[in-house]
Amino acid sequence: MMHFSRNARGLAVAMGLFMALGALVSTDQAPPVNVPGIDKPVIVVTGSVTGNETWVSTNYYVLRGAVFVRDGATLNIQAGTRVIGESWSNGTLVVSRGGRLNAIGTASQPIVMTSDQPAGGRSRGDWGGLIINGRARLNTPSGQASGEGDTGQYGGDDDNDNSGTIRYLRLEFAGIEFSPDNELNGIAFQGVGSGTQVDFVQIHMNRDDGLEYFGGTVDLKHAVLTNIADDSLDWTQGWRGRAQFIAVSQRSDDADWGIEADNASSNHNFEPRSNPLIYNMTICGDPDTNEGGESVRGTLFRVGTAVTFRNFLILGSKNLGMQINDAASLALVGQGVTQVGAGIVSGPATPLHSSVAQFVTGGQFPNVLVNPSNIGVAASDCSNHENPNFQPSSVATLAGGQLAPIMPPNDGFFEAVTFIGAVPPAPAADWTAGWTSYPQR
Repeated sequence: MMHFSRNARGLAVAMGLFMALGALVSTDQAPPVNVPGIDKPVIVVTGSVTGNETWVSTNYYVLRGAVFVRDGATLNIQAGTRVIGESWSNGTLVVSRGGRLNAIGTASQPIVMTSDQPAGGRSRGDWGGLIINGRARLNTPSGQASGEGDTGQYGGDDDNDNSGTIRYLRLEFAGIEFSPDNELNGIAFQGVGSGTQVDFVQIHMNRDDGLEYFGGTVDLKHAVLTNIADDSLDWTQGWRGRAQFIAVSQRSDDADWGIEADNASSNHNFEPRSNPLIYNMTICGDPDTNEGGESVRGTLFRVGTAVTFRNFLILGSKNLGMQINDAASLALVGQGVTQVGAGIVSGPATPLHSSVAQFVTGGQFPNVLVNPSNIGVAASDCSNHENPNFQPSSVATLAGGQLAPIMPPNDGFFEAVTFIGAVPPAPAADWTAGWTSYPQR
């Protein structure tokens, strides 16, 4: 086995996260580097990236502890590169404010961030995940905040801040727990600005939330969130980005909300208010009870968040499809700030919480169908853990028949659509195919 140490002098910088994760171990005591099926040189990465650095697909890169991309530095990751989070040291990649990550894969050569455990022995929480800190605005009293696990400050006054580009990235088996009920997200976007580009991302088998947004304005397109143990998509502290084509498939052994959305718990009307625009999303709960009783809830908008939520499918949640909590969030519907429409909620006997049902019957949430007889996609298909199928079966069922989509803004980010849900009906191409993967272990 070949392996090389890179940037060992920066190890001390990462001690804060090591200590928070309970894994401060001398490098002299480090076990052998574990890369299952090794067929390339292994680069062990520690400490900090402080200049311009490129990781190439002809090597494996092992994250030993917290690796920081520092202010002014840029980390480029080539297509097809595999980055491995070391389990014993809680390997984690953190982009500091002012740092940039350009992880640009392709459909045929995605970048993979994964566990160092062998196939069949991997599980949620094997390693840390990816944390990106930016300088965009938050609604915290100081306009700044400190990331979990001593991962640095985030926030500021630059909503156009650029933390780099992520494209065709698959991240799996992350979300290490560093204290009870306190795990890392698959990717945490913390005060990340709209200059950052994120397109074609899969988060699979994460222990905590799949994608979580702490304020900021970063956009998201083409995301697949599968078998997440907590919330698949979560936001708080004033996220105001845009998102389109988001596919969620839950697993009933451990899953919470498909979306859990907050503004600010201490003051529900803090500004800037969380208010993303989300078009074309499928949330597929797991109706099966053989693995467990989780995957019970679809979406929750609460504590003052606003949202525009269009062209959605919410299927198979065991208990509840959609809920809005708290007076501040409910008031935003009457004010026309929160807009929901053109969607299907199907599965539970009472899929809409009373807070939402009143808006559907009252016309504030137009064209929301509840348990229609033919929805064109089955929860049993998109909750297939090894091979989820998010494609509705018929164009006529949705776009041309029961339910027409609402066109998103023509602003250069959103794409015009002829369907609801995350993925177009067959025979159109399935954008999730080819670059995603769904291993259970």
